Amino acid sequence: MLKGKKVLVLGLAKSGQAAVELLDKMHATITVNEFASREKIACYDDYVNRGIEMVVGGHPDELFERDFEFVVKNPGINYHKPFILRLKERGIPVYTEIELGYQLAKHQNYIAITGTNGKTTTVTLIDKILRDAKHPVSLAGNVGTPYSSLVLENNLLENKNQDVVLEMSNFQLLDIDTFHPHISTIINLTPDHLDYMASLDEYYASKTRIYMNQDQNDYFLENKDDPILQEYLKRYPVPASILTFSLVEEADCMIQDEAIYFKGEHIIDLDEIKIVGRHNIQNMMIAIMACALSGVDKKCIHDTLAHFMGVEHRIEFVREYQGVKYYNDSKATNTDAAIIALKAFEKPVILLMGGHEKGLDLSEMSTYQDKIQALICFGAAKERFAKEMHCPLTYVEEHMKDAILKAKEIAKAGDIVLLSPSTSSYDEFSGYEERGNVFKQIVNEF
Repeated sequence: MLKGKKVLVLGLAKSGQAAVELLDKMHATITVNEFASREKIACYDDYVNRGIEMVVGGHPDELFERDFEFVVKNPGINYHKPFILRLKERGIPVYTEIELGYQLAKHQNYIAITGTNGKTTTVTLIDKILRDAKHPVSLAGNVGTPYSSLVLENNLLENKNQDVVLEMSNFQLLDIDTFHPHISTIINLTPDHLDYMASLDEYYASKTRIYMNQDQNDYFLENKDDPILQEYLKRYPVPASILTFSLVEEADCMIQDEAIYFKGEHIIDLDEIKIVGRHNIQNMMIAIMACALSGVDKKCIHDTLAHFMGVEHRIEFVREYQGVKYYNDSKATNTDAAIIALKAFEKPVILLMGGHEKGLDLSEMSTYQDKIQALICFGAAKERFAKEMHCPLTYVEEHMKDAILKAKEIAKAGDIVLLSPSTSSYDEFSGYEERGNVFKQIVNEF
């Protein structure tokens, strides 16, 4: 299929390396372009020895005048870059590795999840239910594992009709072409990635691409409680069959008699659920619907839900020290995620907030002062966050470690310390995972 075809892999990291391995398996003629220098690319010599052309240390103009069958782009590379626009101007398809994996794999049951918040919890839960039900399943995408890697590992080049659960960022959705999930949803829409997207409208619209190739034989799971989402569903109509969920309205999946019901059938009582926050009930509703549509019986769904303790870095309980409970919510990389975390607790918290400055508007979050006992700001955004949150009791610290130690100093028995940074981590860490792990390490060393 791709033997001898010229393909450019633009940017390495995990997704680029996964694409290289899959393309190599298909005997494509591969060129890799990576901005980093040769010395910083661990796989450089291996790739060269395998006949892969390496163009490193920049993005030379001549490269983008060559003829390629298609390009596989790292989703972190802004698609507004001149060299990306030049490729598209020349009619050369630009994909992410998910599109590559989709085009090369045999037919699978794709369950695709996007939205601003809640994606990782939702896909983790779907994956857990399917595994508990003994379904062959692959979990990939923005959750951390490139789909192209699993195409190889799980032999999806040959195996058919397995469950594939994908967490998809808008970056990944921007460069899909034929990707066609059987089940899809947009969990919610709130402001994010304003440092990457040209506008908020462009960001919201990009999410709707998740269902653009679906038809009436497929399913879209609609959140009736999100007004922004409702607006965009009207602007970009869904071609799939729609099933609805709601915390407050009548829907296909809804709350009734302090329990979750799907199509009139009792699934689980609310007091059986162990993870905190009403938002997690929505995430569970999506998992219930997706797994029921994938053939899992309601008892299996119930049993997994009842034992689910949540995901790492999302309102994750770390420990109790001297009567103070510490929670890691490092995955809260935008203000809406942080608001969700604040709402999950019944009492005000000592909030650790800060990190990379990506220009997020704090006007809504600043209205939740009644949920914040004390605010400790840190990182590159610390001064602006401290000023615009208008919290009466605010501390400013240089680094996250300093903020943690300040929280330890001021906290008393019965208090809650919550790391919910409200922005990305790239001023100090490689990603939210490293930030969350460092937080847990420091807290566990008290």
